[in-house]
Amino acid sequence: MKILLGIIRTLVGILFIFSGLIKANDPLGLCYKMQEFFSVLHLNFLAPAALTLSVIMIGFEIIAGVALLLGCQMRFFGTLLLLLMILFLFLTAFAYLSGKIKECGCFGDCIPLTAGASFWKDVILFVLVLILFSARRRIKPLFGRWATALWMLVGIGLAFGIQWYTLRHLPVVDCLAYKIGNNIPALMKIPPGSIPDQYATVFVYEKNGQTREFAADSIPWQDTTWHFISREDKLVKKGNAEPVIKDFVITDFAGNDSTGKIVSEPGFVFLFMVKQTPDAATGWEQKLVRLQADCLQYGVKIYGITSSDSMRTGSFVDHAGIKFPFLQMDGTVIKTAARTNPCLLLLRKGTILGKWSYLDMPVGAIPSPDRGHINLKF
Repeated sequence: MKILLGIIRTLVGILFIFSGLIKANDPLGLCYKMQEFFSVLHLNFLAPAALTLSVIMIGFEIIAGVALLLGCQMRFFGTLLLLLMILFLFLTAFAYLSGKIKECGCFGDCIPLTAGASFWKDVILFVLVLILFSARRRIKPLFGRWATALWMLVGIGLAFGIQWYTLRHLPVVDCLAYKIGNNIPALMKIPPGSIPDQYATVFVYEKNGQTREFAADSIPWQDTTWHFISREDKLVKKGNAEPVIKDFVITDFAGNDSTGKIVSEPGFVFLFMVKQTPDAATGWEQKLVRLQADCLQYGVKIYGITSSDSMRTGSFVDHAGIKFPFLQMDGTVIKTAARTNPCLLLLRKGTILGKWSYLDMPVGAIPSPDRGHINLKF
């Protein structure tokens, strides 16, 4: 029993740390997933606290995993693990049974799991955590008090230090569709060999207060007591004919589409992405002034991209001394492409060549004479 308990303890501890570290790579991903859960559960009042809750949850997940491996304070951490698993099991069960949420975000965007896979994974994990909770008094520390305290401090520092870094800069590993090297126009197309959704046409008729659906080849033409109500197209089989990138549409403030012009530009194009101008962080202003000077001098295109309206954008542009044009894009797309606010992307023919947090932006950009590459100054 002791050996089995040790194996379970090691597996669960490593899994919690692994899951937490993947989510710590992109805390905003869990934040947005929480907001999705809050919306479908009608808990929208919690949405403003989603980022704080995601940081705390990720931190607890890693710290609890470290404590389990060390055998530290198992009466407390055993209870914490059980409470976390009850919460996770409820969320994944709701997503799986309701069908309202496709992915639960258990392993972030790097290892996407369906709602069903997440649920059954949590069922198994819940059983293992329940065993550990029942045996928590028999789990003893691996090391002495000071060594255990030191390793716990390392775990706490790791849990919150990684999140602090990725929130200020960008995810260490970019698992989203807008990572460096991806070509946006190619990912906007339906992948070859995809299966489209399959629909069947049904006709709804009514008779004696009862409604019934009929297929096209079984309509009761001869029975005049049936009265036609409506015609519907029902989804029979869900396909997978969806592009990786959807809704990537850039317009001016009058609604004129500029997407094709930007993603097909043969030269280098910078996109300075600001989700909401009033919420933009500071500390990038001088860098941007110097970068835009080089862009204007050497003919490198640079555009601002925001979801804010023209009035707020105009005030933002005037305050920051920006001289390049701003365009509009849906805020959901911006927060997927840019995990910091602001964020800078470098494109060429729609391929993402670079991505920087507002803290790490280049201060200059000089293209080579043949325009084959670009020299960035930091």
